[in-house]
Amino acid sequence: MSLISVIIPAYNAAPTLEATLRSAMNQSFVDLEILIIDDGSEDETVAIANQLAREDNRIHVFNYPNGGVSASRNRGIHHSQGQYISFLDADDLWTPNKLSAQYQALQVHPQASVAYSWTDNIDDKGNLIQEGIRTQATGYILPELLQVNLLQNGSNPLIRRHALEAVGGFDESLLNADDWDMWLRLAQHYEFVLVAEPQVLYRRSVTSKSSKVLRMEQNARRVIDKAYTKAPKQLQPLKAKSLANLYKYLAYKALQDVPPSLDRKRALSALRFLLTCCYYQPALLKEWKPLLKMTLRSIAFLSLPPKHAETVITQFIPSHMPF
Repeated sequence: MSLISVIIPAYNAAPTLEATLRSAMNQSFVDLEILIIDDGSEDETVAIANQLAREDNRIHVFNYPNGGVSASRNRGIHHSQGQYISFLDADDLWTPNKLSAQYQALQVHPQASVAYSWTDNIDDKGNLIQEGIRTQATGYILPELLQVNLLQNGSNPLIRRHALEAVGGFDESLLNADDWDMWLRLAQHYEFVLVAEPQVLYRRSVTSKSSKVLRMEQNARRVIDKAYTKAPKQLQPLKAKSLANLYKYLAYKALQDVPPSLDRKRALSALRFLLTCCYYQPALLKEWKPLLKMTLRSIAFLSLPPKHAETVITQFIPSHMPF
């Protein structure tokens, strides 16, 4: 029986799966099993997984009809045997010491049940494009986690099995933010410990459409509402800031990567998100420079022809907003 179980949900992941798998196979911590949960893929995902399973007997492949990421993670938990569990999305990467550093952190802090690390963002080719949040939160992090998903993605934490089983599986009704929902449920009952190193490389999609941003809004709102129904009374005043941070993030996502001039609905959504953000936290109006830049980007995409909008924005309005 392996000490750590690594669960990799995979759906049509052929372009990135081998690199992801090798980042798990090449961990300095070797007492692990790697469970690939194929979610009804229609490409070469299963063939790649089986090929690597022949190379490394720690890899086990399970095939299911399509059920979504949460269902795949829950199926992986069911098949896993490790005392510790970590999840790795099929397009993300880990640094070689990720699991060993997190495991050691949990041994040094036996009161904690979740270890997590910093994340950096990479592009489709694996190049670093942006640093993630450099949080310092440790211990009882529920107040901070309610306001923003400090773990940033589903490929981050190492979790003691008993804690994961105690809070139940991933919410399969959520199409986005299901990982944040899980981390919040864990934070209500267990302490977290931070490994202050960028050990998770999150591959940022450059093909998102306005519909995905809107879906993100709906699901994240559900996660926030759900979390605050269970949060202690003294944390209830944080809800307005949680919502403001969500809409600030959504506005940024709506203007990120794919030019919104190719999807005008995203520019309109960005303006709505900015207004909603300021509604929940009027004090953000004091941060007028980044908000003004984001507003001007939205207006440019809406009012100018695509080529002219791109020229104006590239020259005068930076795409990465300081939050």
